[in-house]
Amino acid sequence: MMQAPDAPILSEAAHRKVLGLLGLGARGRLVVVGTEQVRVAAQKDTVRLAVVAVDASRHSLDKVVPLLRARGVEVLEWPSAEELGHAVGRDTTAAVGIVDDALAHGIRGAVAGAPPAGDATRVSR
Repeated sequence: MMQAPDAPILSEAAHRKVLGLLGLGARGRLVVVGTEQVRVAAQKDTVRLAVVAVDASRHSLDKVVPLLRARGVEVLEWPSAEELGHAVGRDTTAAVGIVDDALAHGIRGAVAGAPPAGDATRVSR
């Protein structure tokens, strides 16, 4: 069995930001949802970043995580399949694959606590 490490500890703001970006990605069709869809996209080398729920079934994790790692895809562990699913419009999901480079970069930045790209902190009047 693939042992999943603990999910990253994020600030509340970063946690909300990642969930918001995942939701945006789902609405814009920039992500694939579910272990089977993530597996297919990984086999096609289109997954740029993956988010997997550490509380998902061992079977689901064993189906997708080794393939993602073998393909060199960065895997971000998320604490709850229910929360991950709700972010992308499902009840639960074990895995979400980000297939857009910019979205993957934004999620990595949110996890790292980086400020948004550009000058989004200034307010123009």
